Amino acid sequence: MVEIPKVAILFGFGINCDRETAAVFELAGASSERVHVNHFVNGHRSLDEFHILAVPGGFSFGDHLGSGRLLGNRMRYSMREQLISFVSAGKPIIGICNGFQVLVKTGLLPGREQPDFEQRASLTLNNSGRYEDRWVTLEFDPNSPCIWTKGITRIECPVRHGEGRFVMPSSSDLDELANNNQIVTRYTDPTTEPGSGLTDEDLPFPICPNGSIRNIAGICDPTGLIFGLMPHPEAAYATFLHPNHTRGEVTDHILTESMKIFTNAVQYAKENL
Repeated sequence: MVEIPKVAILFGFGINCDRETAAVFELAGASSERVHVNHFVNGHRSLDEFHILAVPGGFSFGDHLGSGRLLGNRMRYSMREQLISFVSAGKPIIGICNGFQVLVKTGLLPGREQPDFEQRASLTLNNSGRYEDRWVTLEFDPNSPCIWTKGITRIECPVRHGEGRFVMPSSSDLDELANNNQIVTRYTDPTTEPGSGLTDEDLPFPICPNGSIRNIAGICDPTGLIFGLMPHPEAAYATFLHPNHTRGEVTDHILTESMKIFTNAVQYAKENL
């Protein structure tokens, strides 16, 4: 058993949410280290040193050729063996915002039981035609195998993206995701009762801020160990970060439900690695 899991927080080439991502893992009881992508690529560091991998948000490579494309290719081709070893060892991976785009474009999401690095989905331009920076409400599938989201029903957190609309080639691909409970979280109407907000029907803007098919905000791989989502739970770990915190409209608890995403992974690593 691992007493204090070690988390690798990727940074470099325009990733800019690495410090806050590292901070929330520290709050969750892990030891986090920001490691430049090139240190893994050139062999100066190895993913084998770590128990959890986080790919944070930002604008890797300036989003040239599409959000997450260039970093995804760098990981797919230059870190392939390390990623295969990491996943085979049952170690959790999270991608947030640009990190989600990266994991989709490496093929790790929605993925297969064993990584084949084949891209099966994408995240494309928001239907609004512009960058969206706003708070959203997310609801989680209680039957999902995702180890990151156990015990979470609903959270509020911000989105900050221009290419967040989740798409797949066909409705049958989406049906497969749904049947496997890999659609971990969706944008939801905050006026619905928690636990009853999941729907395939298109929700209007800005409830669904990007027009994502079936309101998809995040998915996992079949094992539930690899998780990606467009919204930023690391930016909503405490109630004082909520825009309504001074209006008496949020809980008095200091740490929010969003923190469970990180504490779940740290606890999993402690018990299983």
